[in-house]
Amino acid sequence: MSNRAAYETVLPYVREWVSYKVWQLRVPGVQVAVGYEGEVLFDEAWGYADVEAGRRLTTTDLFRIASHSKTFTATALLQLAERGALRLDDTVGTYVPALVDGGSPIADATLRELMEMGAGVLRDGHDGDHWSLLRPFPDEQELLALVLDRGQKVPAGSAFNYSNLGYALLGLVIAAVSGKPYNEYVRESITEPLGLRNTGPDWEPARADEFVVGYTGFHAARHRRRIDHVDTRAMAAATGFHGTASDLVRYFSQHVIGQGTLLTDHSKRLAQRKAWSATDDPAGRGYGAGFIVDRIGDREVRGHSGGFPGHITQSVFDPESGLVVSVLTSAASGPASLIATAIVRLLDAAADADAPGTPIPDGVDPATFTGRFANPWGVTDVARIGARLVEVDPSAPDPLDTPTRLEVVDADTLRMTAGNRFGSIDEDVTYDRAADGTVRSIRGGGGMTSEPWSVPEEAPETAAGLR
Repeated sequence: MSNRAAYETVLPYVREWVSYKVWQLRVPGVQVAVGYEGEVLFDEAWGYADVEAGRRLTTTDLFRIASHSKTFTATALLQLAERGALRLDDTVGTYVPALVDGGSPIADATLRELMEMGAGVLRDGHDGDHWSLLRPFPDEQELLALVLDRGQKVPAGSAFNYSNLGYALLGLVIAAVSGKPYNEYVRESITEPLGLRNTGPDWEPARADEFVVGYTGFHAARHRRRIDHVDTRAMAAATGFHGTASDLVRYFSQHVIGQGTLLTDHSKRLAQRKAWSATDDPAGRGYGAGFIVDRIGDREVRGHSGGFPGHITQSVFDPESGLVVSVLTSAASGPASLIATAIVRLLDAAADADAPGTPIPDGVDPATFTGRFANPWGVTDVARIGARLVEVDPSAPDPLDTPTRLEVVDADTLRMTAGNRFGSIDEDVTYDRAADGTVRSIRGGGGMTSEPWSVPEEAPETAAGLR
């Protein structure tokens, strides 16, 4: 079975699993897209774009994708470098003379050091309350004031320090070199050539009705509140972008080695190689030049997360195979990374020809066994993952944390052949069917009966945790 064919076997379960997580975690809205080898294979939306208005979320509604913006900024700089308009080892002071005039040591940091988060720049300044929407995001003069106010905390080249201010400075560099405002340059050089109609560098009031409303989290309250959109002004290069999951899949597909027209493969490798580790573990999560470097299982991935008031987002891609996953959520502390990681693991499990368990026999329709079942002890999914049937707990953060492998015995019986032996391994799951073949119940773990269950329809405010 090809990777694409294997992925397509599990995408129906991805749809059901995400639907459950949206309900379980009361997320107002979630978009998910999956791409492979330059093609979008999956594009779905759950929940609401505006809970109070009862407006259902669609796959074309616009999320604020926040620090995804840094990948666009890095791409723009690499384009300019390919054209000979700048060198990555030029100093930022060459293009932002206010840093030189103000005596900032950041003036001597290179563009590469800023792109790799190694210039020692403060994360958000000594006053970062624009992130809490206590004041507007800074304009260019306010940005420079934040940087010039003790803006370098360690010497350039000495440590990894994630910095929104640093990437905002790179937006000023792009404007200085191109002779165009940052927002205009990235539209003309990145989003428009790719036909990304639903992606742009900042808030667009003219399209306000297409934007997803963001909501607060549950970390300090039991109910969510809506959060208004704002313009990020001089911070657009670090955090201003909006987009959709499917647009991001198309965009990150351009960064796969051997695909796309945005950059040469040489530039892609420069951007995607790990320059720094984010922790003391050199094999752990790190940063390249505008791209997060991470690992999911045995797969090394690139991409970026994004945190904006009321929006948490995550995109990952494999630069070698061409697999891309993008997840956008409309709440503070939204489970974007959890969902993206789980989807990659499900896809990898589907494509693993050597996975444990017995393949589904020829002539057996797996749809006669798959479904979601519940009893007072919990919820169980019987899912097709690649060539096998697997019992999954959808309430767990990782659907493949403790799977139970299932073997087809006959038309109404599965056997639990492998898994956590605190459970009921080597016992049977039996199906009770109506005359038309629909499943009325199953009897499985511990010999207990479970009945078919689906996510209930709820009022928008209840479903999204607004009441």
